Amino acid sequence: MTFGFDLTDEQEALRDKAHTFAREVIRPAAPEYDRAQEFPWEVVEEAARQGLYKWELYAELSQDPTGLSLPILMEELFWGCAGIGLSIVMPALALAAIRQAATDEQLIRWAPECFGTPGDLRLAALAVTEPSGGSDVRSIQTRARRDGDDWVIDGHKVFIGNGGIADVHVVVATVDPAAGHRGQGVFIVPNGTRGLTMLRKLDKLGCRASHTGEIVFEDCRIPADQLLGGDERLSARIAKGREAERGSAPPASTVDEGGTAAAVQRRSSAALGAFERTRPMVAAQAIGIGRAALEFARDYAVSREAFGQSIIENQGVSFPLADIAADIDAARLLTWRAAWMAAQRKPFEHAEGSMSKLKASEVAVRACEQAIQTLGGWGYVKDFPVEKWYRDAKLYTIFEGTSEIQRLVIGRALRAEADTEPLDRRMETPR
Repeated sequence: MTFGFDLTDEQEALRDKAHTFAREVIRPAAPEYDRAQEFPWEVVEEAARQGLYKWELYAELSQDPTGLSLPILMEELFWGCAGIGLSIVMPALALAAIRQAATDEQLIRWAPECFGTPGDLRLAALAVTEPSGGSDVRSIQTRARRDGDDWVIDGHKVFIGNGGIADVHVVVATVDPAAGHRGQGVFIVPNGTRGLTMLRKLDKLGCRASHTGEIVFEDCRIPADQLLGGDERLSARIAKGREAERGSAPPASTVDEGGTAAAVQRRSSAALGAFERTRPMVAAQAIGIGRAALEFARDYAVSREAFGQSIIENQGVSFPLADIAADIDAARLLTWRAAWMAAQRKPFEHAEGSMSKLKASEVAVRACEQAIQTLGGWGYVKDFPVEKWYRDAKLYTIFEGTSEIQRLVIGRALRAEADTEPLDRRMETPR
């Protein structure tokens, strides 16, 4: 399938439905949930009633061969509010990790538990990040050990969306440190399991309508069948990892050499695989925030008069907004390309996934900053939503890989592409 920009009737309908929901349900509720820092149960319940909060939706949209349906959905929901948007889509991240690691039987068992049904909502969390690890998935210190018919988990996780309140925690833990990242397993830990404790709910700068927790596992015992993929698959990965660590196979790194999605997939890390597939989705979320800020600043500048004319006529206002508009469109094109490549299972030979996330997250911050500047003093107070969007946007240069990590991946891709012949020799004039 070739890459194109013509949306199908189904994609147009999805965009309209999500935008209407964002405008009529999310935006009116956003200021209060941001102020109170409460989980938006009523909004999520309404999303479930309208079919926007269910595992079947993500199963369906993930089969879209164009790859565009999910980023379209994300952009519209996050145009409404990033915090509420995260609360609605957070279980999809855990679901992606389950799909990456689980057997078919496990997927059937646990996918419905990630979302629940209207009137019986469920939450899910993907627990990867640790206090000392950040983006270094390879350094995970949480341990899982086999004890008879059970697995026992001990460790500490932080910055976990829905952490501690989720009905299903998808936990990445190290089983065999000698096998590197291949020695990690992915486990299902239901809420209420003895040994799983939420230390605290984090008090955040932005995206305050979503729950982010710090959790610990202390002698946390789960049945053996809650290891996703099963014992045999894990044992094979550990054997391969030990062989690689001994040097008989190319060494693995957390940040992919050459920056390709194919390299990540070859290393078979469930955590990395989930991040790689969702990176364009995170970019689309950032685009939604940036677009909201640009549209608000545009409308304000058109209606606001100074010195006898609309301030949009002032080049000091219109030129920065023009730059932001161009950059948002550029970020969307990068995001759609990466999403299409992922759907087509094409390797990210030039770090296209990281490019989309880097560009989208940084333009979102700039768009919100410019919106504040356009509004002047009004942009700095809570009378208007641009200060909230600014706080929300900053998260996107940090989570699911900081901007520095994205640049590292892109830089490694550039290095891998470089001609290995010395530059002075390549510059010689042929005789």
